Amino acid sequence: MLQAIQKASMILLLSATVFACQNNDKKIREEAQAAVSEGVQPIEATAEQPQSTQVPSGPVTSIEFLGGDRHNFGKIKSGAKARYVFKFRNTGKEPLIIADAKASCGCTTPSWPKEPIAPGKVGEMVVVFDSSGKFGGQSKRVTIVANTNPPETYCYMEGEVEEDPAAAKQQ
Repeated sequence: MLQAIQKASMILLLSATVFACQNNDKKIREEAQAAVSEGVQPIEATAEQPQSTQVPSGPVTSIEFLGGDRHNFGKIKSGAKARYVFKFRNTGKEPLIIADAKASCGCTTPSWPKEPIAPGKVGEMVVVFDSSGKFGGQSKRVTIVANTNPPETYCYMEGEVEEDPAAAKQQ
């Protein structure tokens, strides 16, 4: 009976972990961590699971987006590229070091400053969304990994992609 409960707990933990990775759902991650603290051992990571980017060590700082962390690009035709420059300020007392920026899918590409941003200074992150093959409402998240607390900060590109009638006729 005890082995059956442990096996069921392992399956639940694995399912919750996989779901949390796919949906980045904080509540499910907390439940998985609680299961581990209750003695359920997690399954070893495999090569197929994404590896997180190393967070810069040392003093932490903070980041604030000027104009907000969301940009709505409105309506665009399929195949068009939406580009936006997110401006941010280092609101802490230490240099801001961005280790990585990752988009939620391959259709979105972030570019960020590789040099540290001094306290009080402004930096820019350019995000480009390629709408090729996309239709309908879109929301793309960029995860910024930096020496901040918490170490991940998010910004979003949102809008609607309409089918290009000219492109549809050519097919």
